[in-house]
Amino acid sequence: MRMTVIGTGYLGATHAACMAQLGHEVLGVDVDQSKIDLLKSGEVPFYEPGLPEVLSRNLESGRLNFTTDYAAVAEFANVHFLGVGTPQKRGSYAADVTYVRAVIESLVPLLEGDHLILGKSTVPVGTAAELQELADELAGDKANVEIAWNPEFLREGYAVKDTLTPDRIVLGIRKGESSAEEIAREVYATAIEAETPFLVMDLATSELVKVSANAFLATKISFINAVSEICEIAGADVTQLADAIGLDERIGRKFLGAGLGFGGGCLPKDIRAFMARAGELGADQALTFLREVDAINMRRRDHMVQLAKHACGGSALGKNITVLGASFKPNSDDVRDSPALSVAGSLSLAGGEVTVYDPQGMDNARKVFPTLTYAESTDDALKGADIVILATEWQEFREIDPVRAAELVADKVIIDGRNVLPVQAWQDAGWNLTALGRSL
Repeated sequence: MRMTVIGTGYLGATHAACMAQLGHEVLGVDVDQSKIDLLKSGEVPFYEPGLPEVLSRNLESGRLNFTTDYAAVAEFANVHFLGVGTPQKRGSYAADVTYVRAVIESLVPLLEGDHLILGKSTVPVGTAAELQELADELAGDKANVEIAWNPEFLREGYAVKDTLTPDRIVLGIRKGESSAEEIAREVYATAIEAETPFLVMDLATSELVKVSANAFLATKISFINAVSEICEIAGADVTQLADAIGLDERIGRKFLGAGLGFGGGCLPKDIRAFMARAGELGADQALTFLREVDAINMRRRDHMVQLAKHACGGSALGKNITVLGASFKPNSDDVRDSPALSVAGSLSLAGGEVTVYDPQGMDNARKVFPTLTYAESTDDALKGADIVILATEWQEFREIDPVRAAELVADKVIIDGRNVLPVQAWQDAGWNLTALGRSL
């Protein structure tokens, strides 16, 4: 098929490259010329394992191209994926759908004939119906434009796999006449042939699927982090507790890793936008528990700062503090709302001499916190440290040799903010190791 992907950020660039990998002819569009130039040269403007290879392969094959010209988009295809950002509004919990509306306003007046726009962005429930009204108004007699919703479920670090072999495909369609299901089945024919569940529903339900999934995951993470606070006080071990309750098939072990909590560009903003939209709909009481989910998550960062100060003898002032990690999760260079950077910044403000190292997130971290010191490697970061904080669970950090590390630091003190280090090995090497939710 021929299709366009509007928006070439993390979601759009990945979707465009992977659709081409599936054999479709794809044109990606963005208003940012520098981003388009990078993509056309085969460079990905963010870190995502496997994506550069997929991008280059399909540029070379001729199945993939990029442009800033909406007129070219209108002529190229009749199927368009909408993947622009929906950031949190300034001074509000609500999602900003300005960029989503701008796509409709820019594209629809240029269209002629029958077109399908498949939204992938995470939007407040009711947005698709509003966009359909807007499209109908702008299309006039020249075009018939249908808005459908096809939410994404990408995990940063696994986005290529999640696009090529998704665990489910969700499609929201309007009432009455619709061509969306037939077209979407053709788009995702490879995945459907592999027996991927294909779920068709109304627009509102499809919009709620993504935010509900993220709200549930955030709740699960904050639940185990709340329990870890009790474990620390009671002298219990939250990792053993999580193993035990995770064996209950109704609960499961995934996302029960107690630690610094969640961050990134999705979970925090999505649960806040979900609360805001519920309030707008008059159902504000339904999601009040998400306020505590958010509060627990943010409290973890302050708890880590307090643990670090305690380990420094009560104050971070003048202490050499190493923070391993800047991205919000491993296999990503995304530092948006990163717990690791939040802790590093807070300790710096408390007077600590903070050094940060991350395998991929350094450039983005410097833009957010230019006043921190940034090391060139793990070994460089460890040199002379009075205390070490493992804040992002990169495999490189998990595999640090505690004996060698002990030779580099000034004092063998480490806080495992992700509960991933082999405790006995570090203690045997003479380290004073603290881990969230555990009495060691």
